[in-house]
Amino acid sequence: MAFSQTASVLGSPVQYRLSPSAKRYTLRDNGFVETNGGNFQLLRALEATPQSKEGFKLKITVSKDIKTLKMSITNANGLKAVDIFKNEQHQMLQEKFYFLMDGFIDRGLFEKVE
Repeated sequence: MAFSQTASVLGSPVQYRLSPSAKRYTLRDNGFVETNGGNFQLLRALEATPQSKEGFKLKITVSKDIKTLKMSITNANGLKAVDIFKNEQHQMLQEKFYFLMDGFIDRGLFEKVE
């Protein structure tokens, strides 16, 4: 998956882009970790108990110039993208995803693309 100006997870109708006010320290303050390549990556569990090593994970990577991003929801080992929006039994996971993204929007990291 390549970096782009806007991104969304598989199955979600909502697109996101980086806010112009997003900075390196803002990313770090919100849980993003700088990778060896200089990019910023966030891995966040979407399950009810974050300590469990099972379930789906939200994975967001921001390029080192903080202009492009990519995002996905993956299985537990992080290797395969998963569509949590195609099944009604994942309603709680969908709500948690939108809650996390709304929090990032409130903190000035992302913007919704209309």
